Amino acid sequence: MALDILAMAPLYQAPAITRIGPKTDPSKRPADPLKPLVPSRTKLTTIEAKRIMSILDEAINKVELVTLLSHVASNREDVEGVLGEDIMRAVREHEDLCQVLLENVRCLKEKERQLQEQEEAEEEGWLRDRLLSIELQKSSLSPLTQQIKDSTKNVLRLLLSNPQAARLLQMQTQSRSAEAQNFIDSLIELRGFLFEKLVTSPMEARDKAQFIQDINRQNSNNQQIIDTLENELAERMKNRNAEELEDLEAVHREEKIALEELKRRHKVLVEEFVQIREEREINSKKRMEAEQEMVRMVRAATLIQAFWKGYLVRSLLRSKKKRGKGKAKGKEKGKQKGKEKDKGKK
Repeated sequence: MALDILAMAPLYQAPAITRIGPKTDPSKRPADPLKPLVPSRTKLTTIEAKRIMSILDEAINKVELVTLLSHVASNREDVEGVLGEDIMRAVREHEDLCQVLLENVRCLKEKERQLQEQEEAEEEGWLRDRLLSIELQKSSLSPLTQQIKDSTKNVLRLLLSNPQAARLLQMQTQSRSAEAQNFIDSLIELRGFLFEKLVTSPMEARDKAQFIQDINRQNSNNQQIIDTLENELAERMKNRNAEELEDLEAVHREEKIALEELKRRHKVLVEEFVQIREEREINSKKRMEAEQEMVRMVRAATLIQAFWKGYLVRSLLRSKKKRGKGKAKGKEKGKQKGKEKDKGKK
């Protein structure tokens, strides 16, 4: 089934740097704290179980090889000397078939797209011919698909007959696509589940089912308790929030009253400040006017003093000049009287 799916996958896939993890080894798994879920046996004991695991391991091995064919096709020169001529010839034939299938699928999708676009515009006869052509092309895909399956099986047969080439090809894990790697990882995970199922005895299976049932019941009870506690917590939080809300409203009212008081005080302070500033401006203006008046008075006093000193000096000079003239006239009068006296004596 897995090989049929992979045989239909596109041969050319973008390389993805991924690596295949090791297959799950139940004997090396860490101890599980849930002991009732861990099987007591670690190895397969029946031939049927071993055959089942062998078939699954073989399928995983083949899938690992098939998902690397795209790497072989895109790197022929690098792997041709390793894989051999027969394997490379089979890979080339497989590649050609995949290319034909991809081209047919592409053409079929293009025709279906054109049919959807022109379904209402064209005539009924044209639509019938186009539908017939699409059905014929679809029917041709089945034989081609079978050829690809056969070519895939042929390539696998050649690879498995050459173990060394298969091992060298499996080492190219970094060239596997991400989608193919995910598919392989899923198969490995399935192998682990199947192995655990095969090593579990019927009694262990019953104990496991009972343990899971008890766990589910306990989980249900715990969930009910959690839901009850969550509801109580939500109710208490709701009541508490209604009370974190009443307290806040009371604090808000108090702060609002305090704010109004602060606003009133601020208004009074602003008015007082404006009044003080106006008084200071008036006092400053009066002081400046007084200083200017004082400057004018000092200047006037200085001028008066200077004028007075000048007047005194001029008065003193005039008085000195008058006294000098009076003495001179007295002398002249004395001389005149002396002359007159002298004349009288004569």
